[in-house]
Amino acid sequence: MKNFTVVEQILRSRMIFFGEIRDNVDVWAKCKAMLVSCVAFFALYGAVMGASHSILQAASSLYKLPILFIVTFLICTPSLYFFDLLFGSKQTLPQHMALILTTMTVTAVLLLSLAPIAIFFLITSSQYAFFKLLNVAFFTIAGGMGLVFFGQGITIVGKPNEGNGAEARRVILVFWMLLYAFVGSQMAWTLSPFMGEPGTPFILFTQPGGNFWSDVFNSIRTLLGH
Repeated sequence: MKNFTVVEQILRSRMIFFGEIRDNVDVWAKCKAMLVSCVAFFALYGAVMGASHSILQAASSLYKLPILFIVTFLICTPSLYFFDLLFGSKQTLPQHMALILTTMTVTAVLLLSLAPIAIFFLITSSQYAFFKLLNVAFFTIAGGMGLVFFGQGITIVGKPNEGNGAEARRVILVFWMLLYAFVGSQMAWTLSPFMGEPGTPFILFTQPGGNFWSDVFNSIRTLLGH
C-alpha cells in the first residue's frame, strides 16, 4: 500500500514532489512506486474495458493495457533524454524517467476514477461503437491531464539551468508530447482489441494493417449511422 501513497503526493503536493525530483531526493523510490501504481490502475481499467466482450477479453486487457503504457514509456524516454542533453539539459536519466512516470501515474489514476462511468454505460448501452468512443474520450482527457502535469514538472525540474538552451528544449518538449501521443495510439492499435465487439469470437490481437485513427473514424461513422 505504501507505493500507492505516491499518487496523493503528486496530486496534493505537486510542487514539493517535483522539487524533490529536481533535488534528486529518492528518485528511484518514486519511480518504483509510480510504476507499481500505474500497473495496478491500468490493469483494473483494462479489465473494465474488456468486460464489454467476455471474461477472456477482460483478462487479456488487464495485462495488455499496462503493457501498452510501459512499452510506450520505453520507446519514448530515450528520445526526450538525449535531445534534452543535446540542448544543455542537466537532468539525469532517472529524473526524466520520474517525470514521464508522473504523466503515466496521473493518466492511470484519472482513468480509474472514470471507471464507474464506463461501467455505467457498459451496463446501460448496447452500442459497441459508442462504448469504444467513450473510452477514447476518457483516454484523451486523462492523457491530456497527465501531459499537463509533465509540462509543469519539467519546468520545475529544469529551473536551475533554465537559460541554457531553454527555448530549444521547450520546442523539443512540444514535439515529444506529440510523439508520445502518436506512439501510444499506434501501440494501442498494435495490441488491440482491448474491448472486442460483442457477439464475435475472442481474439488476442487484430490482424496487421490499419491504424488507430482510421478505426476511430470508422467508429464515428458507425455511431452516426453512415
